[in-house]
Amino acid sequence: MTQNTRSFFAPELHIPNGTTSFDFYLDFGAKEHFCFRNDDGSIHVVELEIDGAIFHLHETMRDALEPVSANGVTAVVGLFVEDVQEVFNRDISAGAIVVTPVTDHDYGYRQGMVRDPFGHLWQIQKRISNSPCF
Repeated sequence: MTQNTRSFFAPELHIPNGTTSFDFYLDFGAKEHFCFRNDDGSIHVVELEIDGAIFHLHETMRDALEPVSANGVTAVVGLFVEDVQEVFNRDISAGAIVVTPVTDHDYGYRQGMVRDPFGHLWQIQKRISNSPCF
C-alpha cells in the first residue's frame, strides 16, 4: 500500500460482534491490508481495499449499529468501477443479494445495488455521461 497524501473517504462498516469470517469481501475482490482479532478469534477490525478504495470492517462498539441491529441500512457505500456489470456479477457470485439490477440512468450513471451478507448496501456504479441535473 502506498502512502496517499490526498483526502479520501474510508467507510467503516460495522459487523456483529463475534464475526469470524470476512470471506465475502475477499470473494468480492477485496485485498486484506490487516486484520486484528479478539482473543476469541473474532474480528475486531480489518482493513480492506478494492482497486485503491479502502474500507474497514469493525465489530460493533460504542453507539454504532450494524444493519441487522439497526433494523435497516446505516449507509450506502458507493463504489465506482470501470465495469459495473462485471463487479456486480462477482458480488452476486460471492453471496450478495440483488437490490436493483444494473441500469443506465438518465442522470448519466450506470448503477446496480447489492446487499452484502451483513446487510450493508453497495451501489456499484460508473459515470457514463455528463448529463446535466434535472
